[in-house]
Amino acid sequence: MVPKLICDDEMADVHAPATSDKDSLKVTIKLSVEKINAINRICASYDNDPEELISVLHETQNTLGYLPAEVQEIIAHNLKISAAHVYGVVTFYSYFTMVPKGNHPISVCMGTACYVRGAEKILDELKKELNINIGETTPDQRFSISCLRCVGACGLAPVMMVGEKVYGRVSPNDVRKILEEYREDNCEECKPTQQL
Repeated sequence: MVPKLICDDEMADVHAPATSDKDSLKVTIKLSVEKINAINRICASYDNDPEELISVLHETQNTLGYLPAEVQEIIAHNLKISAAHVYGVVTFYSYFTMVPKGNHPISVCMGTACYVRGAEKILDELKKELNINIGETTPDQRFSISCLRCVGACGLAPVMMVGEKVYGRVSPNDVRKILEEYREDNCEECKPTQQL
């Protein structure tokens, strides 16, 4: 049983078929029909198998950018598992996020090699340049900052990543130049992501 849509336009509340109160599902945020259908397709592509939860979560986060509680409820409903179970998996693995990340998520390695070579100064410069703290996203949804334990590039310390691109031997003076690569207004991949 997949959630049915009750909607007036392109936005929808999600409800399961109302055969009983036990089978009913109501989501509190509005998701576009397109996004609800994407979640349903992802779940169906794994045969709504609860043992495929992590794969479903990975693909859903790659598609939507993050996994808010309402998305978790749709996944739980489709896989016929509790929302608490889905939440437990999302909060256990650091890869998953319930908070939207910027189009260009920035991660600073805080492992021992990077830390002793000045990673904290890199982080301070990023916070100053972007005017946000760790775990926050810029108002234009372009950047977010997080910390990692180790990216496995200790010989290049200190290291920061923007998306999947690794920058090694970064100094505080390099931060502005790196950010400028992603601030280009005419760069199609640099445009902010859509939010749920």
